[in-house]
Amino acid sequence: MDFVSVIERKKRGEELTNEEIRAFAGGAADGSVKDYQLAALLMAIRLNGMTDRETRDLTLAMAESGDMLDPDVGGVPVDKHSTGGVGDTTTLILAPLVAACGGKVLKMSGRGLGHTGGTIDKMESIPGMRVTMPEEEFVRTVREIGCCVVGQSAQLAPADKRLYALRDVTATVDSVPLIASSILSKKFASGARAIVLDVKTGSGALMPTEEDSIALAGAMVRIGALSGRKITAVISGMEEPLGSHVGNALEVKEAIDVLSRRCPEDLPLTRVALYLGAHMLTLSGVAKDLDCARAMLLEKLRDGSGLNKLREMIVRQGGDPRVCDDTALLGTAPVVREILCPADAYLCATDCTRLGYAAQRMGAGRASKEDVIDLRVGFVMKKRIGDFCRRGESLCAVHAADEASALRAEREILEALTFADEKCPPSRLIWDVVDENGVRRIGEDRQI
Repeated sequence: MDFVSVIERKKRGEELTNEEIRAFAGGAADGSVKDYQLAALLMAIRLNGMTDRETRDLTLAMAESGDMLDPDVGGVPVDKHSTGGVGDTTTLILAPLVAACGGKVLKMSGRGLGHTGGTIDKMESIPGMRVTMPEEEFVRTVREIGCCVVGQSAQLAPADKRLYALRDVTATVDSVPLIASSILSKKFASGARAIVLDVKTGSGALMPTEEDSIALAGAMVRIGALSGRKITAVISGMEEPLGSHVGNALEVKEAIDVLSRRCPEDLPLTRVALYLGAHMLTLSGVAKDLDCARAMLLEKLRDGSGLNKLREMIVRQGGDPRVCDDTALLGTAPVVREILCPADAYLCATDCTRLGYAAQRMGAGRASKEDVIDLRVGFVMKKRIGDFCRRGESLCAVHAADEASALRAEREILEALTFADEKCPPSRLIWDVVDENGVRRIGEDRQI
């Protein structure tokens, strides 16, 4: 097939045929199409979009570019995926909690993309942790202990693996059809039958507006319905980092702190993890409704079963389980610097994307796909939107590789924060739920 003509047609905004889309995915998977040609088509798709039919065809073509698992895990294989956030460590909290409740969490996660962190990068801060394994072992682990979180194997959706890396460095991340097909191709290939999507909205999200987030969620729900998968999408806020810790080892530490109950249960990170986990349990048939599911998750959090399940998963994946008792084993940065509040004021807004890029420039993320991450670095926010900050009080602790990096991060973090004399409301956590019945707006209450 003349791939230049395919690029030309999409550049003009024309609808591609299934054959052309399969040539695109196949060329990405087998290397027959060059990076620069793939990048050109990615940009044409980003600028001109795709129809639902094109997006469905691209999803299936990428899923079928490699192995398609049909796993027997002793229950409904359930997965959760976030569109990407800052300080979002929900996977490492909810996967063991859902598994402790009897769910079967078959999870393939990605690496950092743009200003957002990646679960696989975070997991590599655990000494010895394997984030790749043979498909048979992956399925067996889920069947036997209830959860396994690995990176995308070369055999599963290889087209997406190559395109995912290219999107990160070609400014084509924020495209509804590319996001939808990337997420769902991995889920379909890995054998997930029930999928909960965490679609972020706000200053730190790929989709900054609620309208755009609902559009992405709706596209994925429709693709799922056409493909025989149960999909529910939760629109959650990303106006500030979800957790207080930003950076790979730091975020793993916070997840362990949550499961160890060293954090209050009303912590925003914990609340969102429980809400998403409740949808996973109901969608996969383990719980009859969200209230029942939430009660099950809280029980497993409070009795230590979730932490024990994380420890069990770490052992099965070759990691050092002692990190669950001593988070210092995750590693520490050489320089820790406190950022002090410049005046008495309320924190009223954050530019969450700028905060994410501040962490990236410290070495916690990648500017290009070849970059090597420093797993130790990042920062810990001490204040959230709506909090009062006294002059000289610590706003944030920067964990850096050297003094120069710490000073640069301090400047960039302060530039990302907005203060006011009057108190402002806290940022919103859960906005909407999108499923086959449509869009349902969610009010903030104690159950979230």
